[in-house]
Amino acid sequence: MVSRYDGGMPSKPKFRAPSEQAIRSLLDRYGCPVPYHEVRTRFLGNITTPLMGIAPMQVVKDLWGGELPPFDTMDDVNELIGILINGLWNDLTKHQKRSAPFRLTRPTVEPTAKDLGRYALIRQQELEGFVEGLFNGEDHIDLPERAHEALGHLGELRAMMAGICDLVARDVEAESKTTLETTFKHVRELTRIMEAEIHEAVLSCTRARRQMTETVATHHPTMH
Repeated sequence: MVSRYDGGMPSKPKFRAPSEQAIRSLLDRYGCPVPYHEVRTRFLGNITTPLMGIAPMQVVKDLWGGELPPFDTMDDVNELIGILINGLWNDLTKHQKRSAPFRLTRPTVEPTAKDLGRYALIRQQELEGFVEGLFNGEDHIDLPERAHEALGHLGELRAMMAGICDLVARDVEAESKTTLETTFKHVRELTRIMEAEIHEAVLSCTRARRQMTETVATHHPTMH
């Protein structure tokens, strides 16, 4: 029933982003080689990139090496599209606003060397995913100055995470509990810096892409 106060038109159903568990379950079911935390940042990089003509469906295919996994029914295909594109991808577009900064995943970890290595690896993969999405297969892209600066900082942070992974891999029991707790605190502090730099890169590229679009529109006015 439609209320007489809403102009006679039913309201649009409110968009609800898929839960983390729903996305993880889908990726696991189809054996996606890219982990959930990296899928998020890769999508964000693809959304952010100044490169034009990015096709979300091809980005999804690239998660499986360029082709979608086999499906039993069309309902399965629609579910994947609904969760990854209509859901996750569209939800991530909100981070193009200054008021909605992106947050990296928050894994549950214990103060152990094994979990420290896992934590650092997640951060490393998240940063790699963002850069991979931003470049979208290109070796070189033109970035605005602030985004270029942010990528330099993210590259340094990625190297730090890789260094922690290597250290843990060499001797998983080498560090004392106190040292581990200190390193965990350090990684958490670096996480906030990563998020700030990613957000600045997103905003910088979003502004640049908007200006490019406006320039194209100015040089190619709509015909009436």
